Order: sequence, then C-alpha cells, then structure tokens
Amino acid sequence: MSALIDSLKIHPLRDDLYNELHSRPFQVLPSSARVTHIAALTTPEQRRQQFEHLQALSRQLGYPVPEQETGCFEQTFGTLRVRREMHLEFASYTFINLGASDSEPFAETGITPLPKGWLEQLPGTVVAAFHLDILPAQSGADGDPDDVRKHFEGLRLVGSSPQEGAAKLWATFRLHSDGFGRFMVVNHEMSDSQLGRLTQRLMEIETYRLMSLLALPVAREITPSLNDMDQKLAIITQALADHHDVDEKKLLAQLTNIAARIEAFRANATFRFSATRAYHRLVLTRLEELKEDELSGHLTLTEFMTRRLTPAVKTCEAVSERLEDLSKRVDRASDMMRTRVELAIQSQNQQLLSSMDRRSKIQLMMQHTVEGFSVVAITYYLIGLLKLILDSIYEAGFIFNKSLALGVAIPATLALVYLGIRFVHHHFMRLAKRQ
Repeated sequence: MSALIDSLKIHPLRDDLYNELHSRPFQVLPSSARVTHIAALTTPEQRRQQFEHLQALSRQLGYPVPEQETGCFEQTFGTLRVRREMHLEFASYTFINLGASDSEPFAETGITPLPKGWLEQLPGTVVAAFHLDILPAQSGADGDPDDVRKHFEGLRLVGSSPQEGAAKLWATFRLHSDGFGRFMVVNHEMSDSQLGRLTQRLMEIETYRLMSLLALPVAREITPSLNDMDQKLAIITQALADHHDVDEKKLLAQLTNIAARIEAFRANATFRFSATRAYHRLVLTRLEELKEDELSGHLTLTEFMTRRLTPAVKTCEAVSERLEDLSKRVDRASDMMRTRVELAIQSQNQQLLSSMDRRSKIQLMMQHTVEGFSVVAITYYLIGLLKLILDSIYEAGFIFNKSLALGVAIPATLALVYLGIRFVHHHFMRLAKRQ
C-alpha cells in the first residue's frame, strides 16, 4: 500500500493539512493544578527572541533544548509544564504547576516554579495574564460563595456550573492585587481530559475577550474626528446642492483633506476592527461549548459577556461601518464635484469653439477681401511687366498701337488672375474636406 501512495503525485501541503487538526491538542489536567496563562502581542523579531528565551529556560532547568520553533511547543520540566502557542498577532504561554501544595487557592500559581527573573524578561506586550486554580470538590472551596469571594479579594463574582453541573466555575473578570486575573474551577465529576478541555476554553474566552476589546480605544479615539468630518461633509454637500456659484477649488481641497483623513483612519483601524469581529465570534463559540447552568444569584459567563462585551464590539462595528459610509459619501461628493467641473469645462469649450467659429468667419471674410486686393495688385504688376515687354518689341521695329494692346491686356489679365486665385482657393478647400 505504501508503494501505491509513493507512486501517486502527493500535494506538498498534504502532511501539514493532516497535522493542522492536531497542532494544538487539549491539555490533560488533574483535579488539583495551578495554571497561569499569559498572552502577549509580538512582532516577528520578538517571536524569534521568545523562542530563544524559551531555549534559555530549558537550558537553565537542565532539560533538552528545542532546536526548531513550532506553532505549538510543549515541554514538561518535572512538575512544571510549559506550553507556547503561536497565533496570528500574539503568542500565548500556559504554565501548569502540577506539584502545588494544598495551600490556599492562588497562594501558589502556575508561574511559581519558574526560575526567578525569567518571566520578567519575556519579550512582547502582555495583554492577558490570569491564574486558574483547579480544585477537587473535596477541597472545601465548593461551599458558600462568600467563602469563595475571599479568594478573589472580595470582588463581585461571576459564576456558573458548566458541562451540565460537572463542575463549578468562579471568576471576576478583573485584575487583582498581583496584576493577574483569576479563575477558579471546582471539579465534581469531570475526567482529566474533560477538565483540560474546560480549562482550554476558559483561557481562550478570556484571551479572545481582551483581544477583541483592543479596538474599543481606537473607536473612541477616532469618533470625535468622524463627527467633525461628518459635519464638514454635510456642509460641502449642501453647498453643492444649493449654490451654483461656489469656490470649487476650495471645496475640492476640503474633500481631498477629508478623504485623506478617512483613508488614514481606515489604514490604522480596519485590521483591528476585523480582528475584533473574529475574536468576538470565537468567544461566543467557546461560551456555547461551556453548556452553562446558572448558580443562584450570579451571572453566568455567557450572560456577563453578552451584556458587556457585545455592546463594546457593536460600538467598534458601528465605527467601522461609519468609516466605510463616510468614505462612500466622500466619493459621491467628489463625483458631484467632478461633474460640476466637467460641465464647466464643457461650457468653456463650447464658448471657445463659438468664439473660434466667429473668428474663422471673420478671417474668411478678410481673406476674401484680401483676395480682391490681391487680384488688383497681381494684375498691376503683370501689366507693368507686359508694358516692358511691349516696349521692347516696339523698339525692336514692330509697329503696333501700344495703348490699345495694354487696354485689351488689362481686363484679360485681371480675369486670368481672378480665375487662378479662385482655382487655388477651391483646391485647398477640397483638400481640407478630404482630411
């Protein structure tokens, strides 16, 4: 069978396509584990530096050093498991402390076993950073929400019972005194694989939630400028509609300025707004996969997200749509301006052609007048030449009446000159018509 496959022409990406579904496998976590998740925006140079930093961690802990960077790197250093995933614009790190003691929740975290100073030197700009405490139901953290709240520094809790009551989930979606967010998962009857999938969904929900909100400050920043450009565009459009005599050069300069500002905003914000929509869809998908049940007196994660995250995303979408609408309106106003300019140019051209036509008629009349004078002048010079010839013939001995000969020659010469000039005139007119 292998020989049969080898004889076929295989697509060069076939292996990559197969491996893509397995590139980020779910974690397998025990019911007592401390997890820390960090997501950092990165540049290509920072990604290379992060991999070198990861190699330094392996070297420092005395484990084999990874030689080749992969989209999903995972290695276990004793009781510490480190996982690094590469995404389109950020890299995520998951640190799992499998050897934590039975201390209070969040007293130890996933980053506790890391060498001192290693995390502080991690390249990139951190967007998401939070701890997850995974506890068994027998730990005593499954009781009164007031007892749970003290582990979240007294902040208001958001809680639910995911996977149809197989666990309890607590969170605040706020930063705590250590600068990290916090999640607590109390396992009732979930297997290690199910617990790993639940934890992965929680990490993705929180990471994608924060990534989707990156566009909100951008939307708030450009909204005042959009309001100003909207008013200016309305004034320009009204001026074009109401006034025939407008300073088209000034209006065109204003339109060009507005168009340039809009394109600058679109260049800076379009990707961010598109990413926000994509991240929001991922958040909603992960929330559906939780299959939450309510905990009395508390908002579920889905209720909390749809109540607060969705309006923020809608704001970004509204600003994005407004940018596109303004761009189209500027294009229409520019088309109106171009139409006005083209009509003005056509009117000027028509006036110019009429003026040229009048000049041509005048020139033609002048030409006819000049032709009349030319006939007389040419005849005069020809008669002068003829007189010299007749004088020469008379002096040569031929006797004839010179005055009579000149008198007869004058009208004949005049007629010949006139006919010759008319012939030349009609000849050039025929040439012009053929062209």
